Parts: sequence; structure tokens; C-alpha cells
Amino acid sequence: MDSGFSISSEKNRFECRHPLRDVPPRPYIPPLHSSIYRTSNRNTYGDRFIPNRSAMDMDIAQYLLTEPRRDKENKGVASPSKEAYRKHLADTMLQGRTRILSFRNKPPEKVNNMLPDTPSTTQVQPAKQRRHIPQSAERTLDAPDIVDDYYLNLLDWGSANVLSIALQNTVYLWDASNGSTSELVTIDDDLGPVTSVSWAPDGRHIAIGLTSSDVQLWDTTSNKLVRTLRGIHQSRVGSLAWNNSILTTGGLDGAIVNNDVRARSYTVSTFRAHNHEVCGLRWTGSGKYLASGGNDNLLHIWDLSTTNPIHRFTQHTAAVKALAWCPFQSNLLASGGGGNDRCIKFWNVNTGACQSSVDTGSQVCALLWNKNERELLSSHGYAENQLTLWKYPSMSKMAELTGHSSRVLYMAQSPDGCTVASAAGDETLRFWNVFGVPEVKKPAPKSSFVVGPSNIYSHIR
Repeated sequence: MDSGFSISSEKNRFECRHPLRDVPPRPYIPPLHSSIYRTSNRNTYGDRFIPNRSAMDMDIAQYLLTEPRRDKENKGVASPSKEAYRKHLADTMLQGRTRILSFRNKPPEKVNNMLPDTPSTTQVQPAKQRRHIPQSAERTLDAPDIVDDYYLNLLDWGSANVLSIALQNTVYLWDASNGSTSELVTIDDDLGPVTSVSWAPDGRHIAIGLTSSDVQLWDTTSNKLVRTLRGIHQSRVGSLAWNNSILTTGGLDGAIVNNDVRARSYTVSTFRAHNHEVCGLRWTGSGKYLASGGNDNLLHIWDLSTTNPIHRFTQHTAAVKALAWCPFQSNLLASGGGGNDRCIKFWNVNTGACQSSVDTGSQVCALLWNKNERELLSSHGYAENQLTLWKYPSMSKMAELTGHSSRVLYMAQSPDGCTVASAAGDETLRFWNVFGVPEVKKPAPKSSFVVGPSNIYSHIR
């Protein structure tokens, strides 16, 4: 099991700190074992005081060392013509080189094209310029008393560009369009703290899971409680996922419940296959498949039409919380394991095969796909507490974003897919411009005439 819950020892900080206020920048000091300290300068340039034997011509070095002695021995013996020939031969062979020792490798020689100049028949396409990935957070907000629990889901970004975050018993809304903050609700102590939040697809309603096993549905435009789902779980609800009007909930009791929030009798079906808490839930964009991860190290794939999982994956060796469906390949799922696993695995849900796996070296807390490029972002725990951007499918590291001083438990993606918000146990909420700038769509060229029934054919021609 992964270490779940931890509480700060300072109990009165919340009264003197304002949630979601800008935090003044502080210098980031990486740990001594961080890869930031490792440089390759010595491997590239060598030591400035030690000669590089591979860059030296030992025959020329021997000649330069013995030439003065040879001149003294042959002085007055060789004829002037032989002496002139020897000097000319030495200048030709040495080509002006007088140094015996060399400290750097020689630059590569220019390769002459031996083929005659011929007109090229193919045009070389210009290489795509690699985009700049900022290494520091674009903005940092204060998130006092955020619950440091690996199995919860306390951060989400809605389609209306409003970010929600749960801090103990209170749910706050941060409007990304103007930077304003508002308090949605504060839950009573006998019901809280809040254990999960998830926006409905309309960007107006939000579901809130509670420690008491209740799930509340709120209208954020009127700040009113729409309804409460009771009796669907026996303990806290740590994960939520929407599929149109179906709200899927996962609890500490290991049950997964599908609820139609429009119906009077809201429970549609119940999935039971996990032995421990369900900490990860994700529907595909089409709503065909549901992925569920649990503290029992299991990953299941479900179809809403049946109550039995269509796939059961047991390859992870720690809790499976991080789940992300690929936006450009609907049958591809990425999953991340906890501290004893540290792996990101890729699954083909059509065949049930594990396509690949990569060891990240630390606890995987969350995963997000880039909507515009073949890239995957992962957030991690000890020891670096970093966000890592991977190139798919090679899984080569493109960037490592550092700044958090505690494990990065929660991530959410902006509606345009370019900005990522991360929340960690260090009680900060950071925004990263990691996926680039949104592309501006060019307006369609205006036609000089209107296509009517009489000229459709000519327009097509």
C-alpha cells in the first residue's frame, strides 16, 4: 500500500492564510542527489590541466621533442641544400603545428562532396521547430490545509474554465478567465472532509464526494445544492467520473456505482471487483469503457452494459490511481502505479495486451495526455516531486518540471488542453504552460458567390 494520509502539525495556519492567493516566488533548492547537479562538461571537454592523448599525434610530438637535439648534432655536417630540403619537408608535414600537448578533441573535418553538383529532384522539408517548455510554474497559489492523501481526488478543471479544489471541508472555485476566487460550500464536520470533486460535462454542475459516503451535486451558478446521493457506499467516496448524465462513484468499500442523476431512483448498476479502496476512475471520451484502479493493485476495464469487467490487469505491484485515456487512440489506456511499482504501463483494451512499460523511478500520482501532440505528462512523489513530460511512444523524457517540495498528488488540465494545474502536499497550487500555446484557427476564406442548387456542380468542378 502507498502511504495515504498525512496532516501538518501546525493547526492554526488556515486562519491566517487566504486560500488561492498568489504565493511570492521562492528559489527552488533541489536535493543533493538531484540530476540537476550532474553535468557532462567534464566528459565533453575533459580536464583543462590534463592532456588528452586521443587528440595528440604521438609521432609529431616525438619529432618536435627531438628536433632541437638533432639540429645541434647535424650542425655543420649537412650541406645547405639538404638543410633547406629538410626544413621544407618539415613545414609541409607539420603544417605549422608547434604544440606538443593537446587538451581538447579536434573539430570534425569538413567532408567534401565527391559527387558533381547536380540539380536536386526532391525538396527537403524544414525541420519542425521544437517548442519551448518553461521550466518554472507560470503562477503559484496558496492551498492551505489541502489533504495529503494519495487515494483522494481533490482537484478538477471544468469546461467553463473554472477550477475547483477541496481544502479540508471547503470547496473553492477559481475562475481562470479573471483570476477570481469564490467559496462554493463548507461541509459540516460530521460529513467531511471532502474526499473528491468532479465537474459535470456542462461545466455548471459539480459532484462532491464526502467522508460520510454521501455525494452532493451542486449548481455553481446559483451556489445551490441540487441533490444528495445517499446510501450508495458504506464509507468515503474518493473517486468520481462523469459519462454524460451518469455519475460513477468509487468508494473505500471497493464498490463502483453508476448513478443517473436525472432519475428519482438514481442507482443504475454496481460493479464489484476491487478488494480495497477504488482510487482511480476514468471514462473514455466516447463513454464506451470505464477504467478503474484500486489499492488492491488491480486495474479493471468495464462496459456499462455488463456488471463483470471485460479485462482484469494484475501487472502493477502497487495502488493504481493514475489513469488517462489516449485522445488520439481510443483503445489506448495509460496507467501509473504507486511507490512500490513506479511504472507507467500502456494497455490495448481491444486485445487486453500490455503494449509497453517504463520504470519512472518514483511514485506515479497522476497522468495527463497532450491533446495536440503525442506526449504524456506524469506527476510524481519522492524523491524529486516533479512533473515529467514524456514523448510517446518512445517514452523519452522531454522535460522535468520541479518546484513542489512534496509529492504532486493532483493534476488537472485546462479546457484548451495547454495549461496544467498541480496541487501537492506542500500546500501550493501551481500552473504550468507545459503543453504549449493553443493554436489559433484560421478563418475560412469567404467565397465570392453563394453556392445554390443551380451552380453546385460548377462549384465542385
